[in-house]
Amino acid sequence: MRHMLPLCRRAIVLALVGLAGLSTSCAHRQAPENKPAESASATELIAQADGLYAERGTIERARQAAGVLRHARMADYSNYEAVWKLARCDYYLGTRETDDAGRLEAFREGIAAGQWAVELAPDSPEGHFWLGANLGGRAKEQGPLYALSSVGDIRREMETVIRLDEGFQAGSAYLALGQLDLELPEMLGGDRKRAVEELERGLRFGADNALLRLRLAQAYYEVKRHADARAQASAILKMKPTPGYQPEYEEAVEGAKQLLERLG
Repeated sequence: MRHMLPLCRRAIVLALVGLAGLSTSCAHRQAPENKPAESASATELIAQADGLYAERGTIERARQAAGVLRHARMADYSNYEAVWKLARCDYYLGTRETDDAGRLEAFREGIAAGQWAVELAPDSPEGHFWLGANLGGRAKEQGPLYALSSVGDIRREMETVIRLDEGFQAGSAYLALGQLDLELPEMLGGDRKRAVEELERGLRFGADNALLRLRLAQAYYEVKRHADARAQASAILKMKPTPGYQPEYEEAVEGAKQLLERLG
């Protein structure tokens, strides 16, 4: 890749195959009744995974979706949609699995899938976004010092998304950059004021993005703009969930309520 650890296509494929076998959080917990037929095409398997991912509020459905996407990837290694959606599913699992090993394994597989997606379609935003998201998830899981070594790669992936499609997924690349600056300690490069600026830019594309509004509210709180923080948190409680994003909406609502309690 241009700016990640250089990997040839064969190496990335082997990494994905190995992770599929190692992942206890996703593969080993997959319900047997959802095992895809060997004869199904990648397109059919992706459609099946989409249905499962839509029900990801039940984490077992997300695990099943990941398992189906692994089969889709094996059915067609050149299928871009299969690998970026696997990276997306892995990120979701990495943020919600209850055990440390399961979270880390999901992020590692998500990184490998994201790298392969970028190789397949370097001018499409999805691979870059989910690669960057999984890099960020793994960095958060392994601590600030590890995060420091990943910051440059995460920023480059999100900046690439913005260059390719600034409004991608309702400003989610700006959301990722803002969250990075919020969560990284200032001594390691975090910047609360810059987070506000990044999230405000994202709001131009993500007025209905509840998580973006939550992170902006939190950033306002960090820079002592409490009235603005309260306004954003209150706006979240008045929003209706975007179709297909119920779990993320519920996360944002819970975060908004907690922030309003702190604000008093």
